[in-house]
Amino acid sequence: MNEIDCTHYFDWAATAPFDTEILKSSLEVQFKNWGNPSSIYKNGTDAKKTLDDARNRIASVLGVKSETLFFTSGGTESDHIPLLSMLNRPTKGTILVSSIEHPALREQCNIMSHMGFNVVKIESDKNGIITPDAVVNAMTEDTQFITVMAVNNETGAVCDVKEIARAVKEKCKGKRNIKFHADFVQALGKIPFNLGETGVDSAAFSAHKIGGPRGIGLLYIANPQSFEPFLKGGGQENNVRSGTENVFGAAAFASCIEKYALNEKNKAALERFELQKKYMNELIKNLSLIKKCHIIPESRLDPSFSDNNFSPWVIQAAFDKIPGQVMVRALDADGFYISTGSACSARKNSRPILEAMKVAPNLRENAIRLSFGPLTTEKAMNELLEEIEKVCSRF
Repeated sequence: MNEIDCTHYFDWAATAPFDTEILKSSLEVQFKNWGNPSSIYKNGTDAKKTLDDARNRIASVLGVKSETLFFTSGGTESDHIPLLSMLNRPTKGTILVSSIEHPALREQCNIMSHMGFNVVKIESDKNGIITPDAVVNAMTEDTQFITVMAVNNETGAVCDVKEIARAVKEKCKGKRNIKFHADFVQALGKIPFNLGETGVDSAAFSAHKIGGPRGIGLLYIANPQSFEPFLKGGGQENNVRSGTENVFGAAAFASCIEKYALNEKNKAALERFELQKKYMNELIKNLSLIKKCHIIPESRLDPSFSDNNFSPWVIQAAFDKIPGQVMVRALDADGFYISTGSACSARKNSRPILEAMKVAPNLRENAIRLSFGPLTTEKAMNELLEEIEKVCSRF
């Protein structure tokens, strides 16, 4: 990433600064292959080759077959397609949605309840983590769909979707066909994983969270042969997601995944990940020394617990007598950019994730989110800490 000053930008969970080198390179590819990938003449087939190449490159990094990957318009659509496919079922059963879910799924599940489905929340523990036991205990005889996000966008809590998938299959023992979906939007480039080993039936990803363009997402479907989308159209993306494909976005997304995904082949990204753990632990320790500060959840004060159960790129904190919106504006005035939580809910007063964690109302109102990326320096994080201390001293 270059040509963008993100020195004091601490809202990477909302969106990452563009990796301009990748975007420019991908645009050049698009200029050369500007045809419709569905067209059968050379300009179209060249575009189709670029699209398929992007898919193959992503599949190699994520550890899955290319035919299980489908390009979409973003994380929200990638979340909606598997959920809405439940409308094809002859009977309307139960949908289990985690209490820490992103609005893309939480709000759409509310719509599903108006369409005849019984929607049940899976309660999180005090740390904002959904455990396999919590999922299994919420399951009913008519459960048809389960959705649990891999990494929470507000607290950084990591849910072990691999163990959840295993527990769900063990509970069903082959007798029922329950679909398990996971939102991986905040996991890609933030925690190590091999998608093919997770056991999920579907997963959602978004390019703009790792330096790619907006308007391009990815949907993984483990068994596409048995998948029937609710929304129909021209039949692109093997009938899973109709609409003319975003070739530029797909090419850029593939390059971003190759550069930022955390796996054993990407030593540079893994080294930065380990460094970020160190940076985060130091930040948490220093924040906790501010008398007005409350780390949410408190378990993050213990590195031995936090390192394994939270993303080192996101931290939630609250400050006595300083509403979150006030802290955001005070820091903004000095050129430091943070948020109170999900960008999709920034203009709403409710904090459903913190409510699910049973966080006290005053702390929910005062909570802020600090989120970081591969370009965030230790120096910048220390400057952020100093600026927060200045704001606290004024209240």
